Amino acid sequence: MENVVDSAITVSESAKEFIGQLIQDQKKPADSFVRVGVKGGGCSGLTYQMDFDTEMKPTDQVFEDKGVKIVVDMKSLLYLYGTQLDFSGGLNGKGLHFNNPNATRTCSCGESFAV
Repeated sequence: MENVVDSAITVSESAKEFIGQLIQDQKKPADSFVRVGVKGGGCSGLTYQMDFDTEMKPTDQVFEDKGVKIVVDMKSLLYLYGTQLDFSGGLNGKGLHFNNPNATRTCSCGESFAV
């Protein structure tokens, strides 16, 4: 049984469109959601993880913003609370980015951070 709570993790309008297009292009199942997380590593100490998934785990927290279902484990939520997934199509790197207000330091590639 999933428990959808207020969006502690949100998505920008451009990220919503990009995620929708990825699901369609990669022919993901209709019940796919975006799983985000954090693991140790990277030049700043912690790295972001993001993938599509269809299997819930007992301690997962479920958020929904702009019709995008986001799932995160409890440990990662401590580091990601208040984060917005955003999409950038500019010259500085195309793709999804984490706008994390908890990060005190990030690396130049934006894939790792410290709190």
